[in-house]
Amino acid sequence: MSHSGIEYLGWGATAVFVGSYFCPRPSLLRGVQMFGALLWMIYGVLIGASPVIVANVLVFAAAAWTTFRRSAQSDLSASQRLSERPD
Repeated sequence: MSHSGIEYLGWGATAVFVGSYFCPRPSLLRGVQMFGALLWMIYGVLIGASPVIVANVLVFAAAAWTTFRRSAQSDLSASQRLSERPD
C-alpha cells in the first residue's frame, strides 16, 4: 500500500472511532468501535507500530467482551422471565 493510502487508512480509522460516539445505542457504539479498532490494527501493522496494534487489540477485545456479555445476560434474563411465568 502506498504511503498516502496508509495515511488515508489512519484518517479513516480516526473518523470511524470519533463517529462511534454519535451512535444512539450502546450496542451500535461498541460495534463501530470494534470496526475502528480493526482499522487501527491494520494501520499499526502497516506502519510497524506495535503500541498501536496492542492498544487496539485491547479496545477490540473489550468492546467484543462487553457486547457478548450483555447479549448473554439479556438471553439469561429472557429465559428466567419465561421460566417464572405461571402455566
